[in-house]
Amino acid sequence: MSETTSLTIDVVSDVVCPWCFLGQKRLEQAIEAVKDVDVTVRWRPFQLDPTIPAEGKDRKAYMQAKFGDGDRLKQIHANLVSLGAAEGISFDFDAIKVAPNTLDAHRVIRWAGPVGEAVQNRLVTGLFGAYFERGENTGDHQVLIAAAREAGMDASVVETLLPTDADVEAVRTEIATAARMGITGVPCFLIEERYAVMGAQDTETIADAIRQVAAAKARGELDKAG
Repeated sequence: MSETTSLTIDVVSDVVCPWCFLGQKRLEQAIEAVKDVDVTVRWRPFQLDPTIPAEGKDRKAYMQAKFGDGDRLKQIHANLVSLGAAEGISFDFDAIKVAPNTLDAHRVIRWAGPVGEAVQNRLVTGLFGAYFERGENTGDHQVLIAAAREAGMDASVVETLLPTDADVEAVRTEIATAARMGITGVPCFLIEERYAVMGAQDTETIADAIRQVAAAKARGELDKAG
């Protein structure tokens, strides 16, 4: 492609999903590798467990209930630590004390969207780091307000809106829409709202998908398919 093609990628993700953190890093690298495609990234909500109460749960007990007391969880964490190191992520699972409900985090991510793509990306990156590298409770409003401020949002607006029901139903509707589309696991990279790359694929796989869809769009094939 000699001319720049523009694509939109909607990333369906949850901020307590370690694979989504890996996927975010690999997506960044994939976009960097595909210089002739102008990619716009939008973050979409998903909740791995919407039944967690607003105050969260003790993470150790929560994970033991899911994975048992054996070595399975240790092996999963060790694998993620290794994979994360390769992507510049310092996973610290021992630091995480609370398994949070992520609805409020998704509300803040939604509010970051109109502020700008770069701000929303910084917020998502900040929330991943806060939870997985520093063990912060990303269901806590003060943690969310601080992350919003660091990302470049107006923290006073976030502080005002969080205690209300603003966009609660909008976020839940988006999550329900993802389920109707057949998205049952995350991350899911939805390119041009029609081509899905499922899971934290390696950087080259994501980059290749971007190239293929961009080439098809440049040939006008997406318009024909639509």
